[in-house]
Amino acid sequence: MLFTAEHDEPRRILQKFIANEINPHVDAWEKADIFPAHEVFKKLGDLGFLGLNKPVEYGGQGLDYSYALMMAEELGAIRCGGIPMAIGVQTDMATPALAKFGSDEVRREFLAPAVAGDMVACIGVSEPGAGSDVASIKTTARSDGDDYVINGGKMWITNGTQADWICLLANTGEGPVHRNKSLICVPMKSKGVTIARKLDKLGMRSSDTAQIFFEDVRVPKRNRIGEENEGFTYQMIQFQEERLWGAAACLKAHEDIIEQTIDYTRDRKAFGRSILDNQVVHFRMAELQTEVELLRSLIYRAGEALIAGEDVTKLASMAKLRAGRLGREVTDACLQYWGGMGFMNETPVSRAYRDSRLTSIGGGADEVMLTILCKMMGTLPGAKGQKTETR
Repeated sequence: MLFTAEHDEPRRILQKFIANEINPHVDAWEKADIFPAHEVFKKLGDLGFLGLNKPVEYGGQGLDYSYALMMAEELGAIRCGGIPMAIGVQTDMATPALAKFGSDEVRREFLAPAVAGDMVACIGVSEPGAGSDVASIKTTARSDGDDYVINGGKMWITNGTQADWICLLANTGEGPVHRNKSLICVPMKSKGVTIARKLDKLGMRSSDTAQIFFEDVRVPKRNRIGEENEGFTYQMIQFQEERLWGAAACLKAHEDIIEQTIDYTRDRKAFGRSILDNQVVHFRMAELQTEVELLRSLIYRAGEALIAGEDVTKLASMAKLRAGRLGREVTDACLQYWGGMGFMNETPVSRAYRDSRLTSIGGGADEVMLTILCKMMGTLPGAKGQKTETR
């Protein structure tokens, strides 16, 4: 069983925090196209939620991954997608590899303040010409004595305008593309780091997303995470937590919009009766809720496997794939039953419709998830037993 009575108290505390400290401000933060990440993260850090499964030596709680999964699911109760995603970047996208493979020195400098909420982190993998195809990134970190000199650029970087440091994937060698990359912690105030622009997005509007350039940025080699040229492997491992987190964060968000749609259609009248009285509507709500519960079962199974030390690439890829597609299905179906009001920005279903679309793109597009699964199934020519991956 994934969750026990030990999860009840942190779950209750998180639910209260969301209700009191986040949801009352979501509409204003959405309108402003940004939320105060340092303020919110510090409060979460003080409560211990930014390091549930991180080592106690660096301020974490030292708990197993089930607590991180619990947190991801509860964050789905936030009335937008942008803030949960920003929090997830801090806990499950920019820091897992650092926690697992980083030296004591680099973890004390970057992980500990991220866990405490004193620093905001971001993850720098995607580039304009290398989103899903991680192996094709062009950013370089050239060796120069005890330093790396970094040149290149990153795109679609969540938390990018507010971050204190970036977990950067860069080419540090000339060898094969899966063996020439390293993950490096780069302070965002370093000379040569430029936030080129804050991006204007379809959804996730309260989360700041940036394009970032690096011009002769010099950082000490001690900032590298783990071994040189092993960054691609570390990032692939890191992706599994990111993808499970992304799927889990969808669960309550989907359930919430289904529940709100039921309430709205119960009150909305057409042709002398409520919209919900139509069998096609209440049957559809039951179908969608069933699909959410099936996704939850898959996510929990993957979480149990991860805790047991098993390779969860297959299950995490399946969960990520289904979460993205189900998000489109749920929000599109629900929006339809809101009628004209569903097309208005003032209604929660329109925000859910916009925000949910990213799940099929970020952290590996649907097509990449399918490619991974086909490789593992041996259905691609020459793919049986293949270990490499595209994002």
